[in-house]
Amino acid sequence: MNKSLLVFLPLDCTFDFSKFDKAGLNMAKTTEKVKKTFVLDTNVLLHDYKCIHNFEEHDIVIPITVLEELDRFKKGNDTINLHAREFTRELDKLSGDKLFNGGLTLGKGKGKLSIATGAEPSKKLATSFPENTPDHRILAITENLHILRNGSPVILVTKDINLRMKAKSLGIMAQDYHNDMVQNIQDIYEGVKINENIKGEVIDSLYANPEGVTKAKFGIRTDPVAHQYFIFRNESRSALAHYNPFSKKVERVEKERTFGIEPRNAEQAFALDALNRPEIQLVALTGKAGTGKTLLALASAIHQRKLYTQIFLARPIVPLSNRDIGYLPGDVDDKIGPYMQPLFDNLSVIKQAFKPQSKEYMKIEELQRTEKLVITPLAYIRGRSLSRVFFIVDEAQNLTPHEVKTIITRAGEGTKLIFTGDIQQIDSPYLDTKSNGLSYLADRMKGQDIFAHVHLVKGERSYLADLASTLL
Repeated sequence: MNKSLLVFLPLDCTFDFSKFDKAGLNMAKTTEKVKKTFVLDTNVLLHDYKCIHNFEEHDIVIPITVLEELDRFKKGNDTINLHAREFTRELDKLSGDKLFNGGLTLGKGKGKLSIATGAEPSKKLATSFPENTPDHRILAITENLHILRNGSPVILVTKDINLRMKAKSLGIMAQDYHNDMVQNIQDIYEGVKINENIKGEVIDSLYANPEGVTKAKFGIRTDPVAHQYFIFRNESRSALAHYNPFSKKVERVEKERTFGIEPRNAEQAFALDALNRPEIQLVALTGKAGTGKTLLALASAIHQRKLYTQIFLARPIVPLSNRDIGYLPGDVDDKIGPYMQPLFDNLSVIKQAFKPQSKEYMKIEELQRTEKLVITPLAYIRGRSLSRVFFIVDEAQNLTPHEVKTIITRAGEGTKLIFTGDIQQIDSPYLDTKSNGLSYLADRMKGQDIFAHVHLVKGERSYLADLASTLL
């Protein structure tokens, strides 16, 4: 009689070997997919609390150490605290009054969810990593499953690169959580295209027809991506242009001054165009430090202030988080002040473009005094109404895809959302260029007629800052 799979872990775990050949590695005379077992680390659940539903027919194992770690994260107002609580609720809803000794089915065509209660580390693991840490207990459980489920792949899923390296050094398969990753990071840099050797009379037609010209004039045969920006040029002339998905025409983009801020390059002109277009409700601005992302967004917001009831300028507090920020001296404003200062610096740049007695300068002061313009940590926005709001989210590369989705899905009528950031400068230890929320947004929203993405290339803060950003 063949043994069946018992999901009470770690000691009672056996596997049906009847479908495997003598080597225990290849499927014998069948095309049936090999069922895998995925062991989830804490950071995966904090990244996406609904991740357990994304593993198709494969089984999921959660080490009890992970539940212990989640318990430490359940208090607080940060997103990871919310995710810890939501996953616990999801697990409680799945289990009901059932025990885990039989595992929990995740639905039709899905695998089972089990809790691993612990395992003795092998001699190799104990010698290599003698400390009794949560990571090493997770490794012990994964290693034990790897031994017990001979022939069935057991894979540790973690966003901790170092833990993946430790697992691989022990001969354990390990991978990142890929469900919300961007597959080709180069695709998000295609917000601006350069077309060379365009005839002079074609470029002239852009200037002569403000309503736009057909794409065929520029040799464009298929419809470009919605809100695609172009630089058309030849040896003597050039023009900046935008593809309007509604009129199906190519329109000229002018370098227009916006509330004291003059675009210094083509990409900045494109960014202001996207920011000032009312039909574009969602904008992603990427680029290295000093390219003007936040400054342009803020200038556009103040320029269009009459269209919105409020302007929100927010950013996540990543380096310290809720646990560490309390160690800073002073009250709440004193604690978060250093993290909000870059946003106030951008506002100061705009104010310095006007004289203190000017109506523009006084208008900014009034917006702040009446809280029509609010600069605040992103965590403080939760629960606020986002109807008719110009909402700028700075440093969005430090958000998870789920966090970005949460913000966007709460936008009401008349709201415009701007996400800015540098995907090469990520502060979170569990995010990278492919898995952060800003990359995810630019990738998934590409082609939608209410979305535009502009990648800014040239730093305009100063020659020194641009040189340092490029060389260091």
